[in-house]
Amino acid sequence: MTRRLYGISLSGHVHRVRLFLSILKLDYTFVEASMQSPEVLRLNPLGQIPVFEDGEIILTDSNAILVYLAKTYAPGSHWLPEDPLGAAHVQKWFSIAAGELRYGPAMARAATIWKRPEEIGPAQTKAEKLLPFMEGELARHSFLAGNQPTLADLACYAYTARAPEGGISLQPYPNIRKWLDGVEALPGFVSMPHVSEAPFE
Repeated sequence: MTRRLYGISLSGHVHRVRLFLSILKLDYTFVEASMQSPEVLRLNPLGQIPVFEDGEIILTDSNAILVYLAKTYAPGSHWLPEDPLGAAHVQKWFSIAAGELRYGPAMARAATIWKRPEEIGPAQTKAEKLLPFMEGELARHSFLAGNQPTLADLACYAYTARAPEGGISLQPYPNIRKWLDGVEALPGFVSMPHVSEAPFE
């Protein structure tokens, strides 16, 4: 079966899927492709990355892809809890990844990289609200949704780890930094490139 992942190396949305594929030890081909590339638009007319092919299956939306991979290749595992409360906690962090994290640290980073200074301040303000919340949550347990890693951690890792690229310091948040270390210690962990290490989107 042929697996392909389309996206760009600097995208945190793409990274969360690359990270889980590596953790699961699944072979795949990575195709460097921007949102407006012919390959992406053919598979996803909305022009969003990542796009994932698994044989004849085509999936879009990074969090949906994570759920598919967990249900298909790691059923019953800690990555996607089956109990109602555990599943709800993961879903909460999926929403945060698509909301506060996307429009806070991720937006500040993107605006800095692509020189949109008018967007940096509002995004940093959102980050200043999100990061203390995350710090408090991580004071109670080792990972975002409990004491075992879940898809919540993979969904939130990259844009949190690269927050300094958007002018947001993580020094005031020791619990977040400890959590990042915990994610990076997972077997199969792969890093998202820093801006200086990868081509622009």
